[in-house]
Amino acid sequence: MNLQNNKKSEKKYHEELPEDHDDPLIQFLHKTIRTAAKVLAILMTLVIVWGVGDVIYVLYQRLMAPPIYLLNISDILATFGAFLAVLIAIEIFTNITLYIRKDVLPIKLVVATALMAISRKVIVFDFKELTPIYILATAAVVIALGTTYWLLTLKKD
Repeated sequence: MNLQNNKKSEKKYHEELPEDHDDPLIQFLHKTIRTAAKVLAILMTLVIVWGVGDVIYVLYQRLMAPPIYLLNISDILATFGAFLAVLIAIEIFTNITLYIRKDVLPIKLVVATALMAISRKVIVFDFKELTPIYILATAAVVIALGTTYWLLTLKKD
């Protein structure tokens, strides 16, 4: 009996979306939302596979363009951007699957994903085309997310 209870608690969904609810309509809606999250996970998997193909294609294009097998700075930045986009997609997939599986929202992972996304943006900045206010606003977002992540990682005594 105790083993069965442990197995049920392992597959527990968010408390906001309980499997058993008094109202049948709410129970149906919760099932629908959980199913939608699973569909999103499947779609994100397809995006990740497509993104890996894109990384390979971008890298191949850059290496085959004259001069062959040489990358300039813009080529390297484009390749980094493609790599980081796939890594961000993987983080989003992880967020979706954790949302399906766990009974708490993984706030630290969500903030880390946002930090990775804004970091990708900074890495591929073209400073010739950006305004100073855009750069300052981006810096504010990086500082805010970095501080939030740092605060989330502090150990509680």
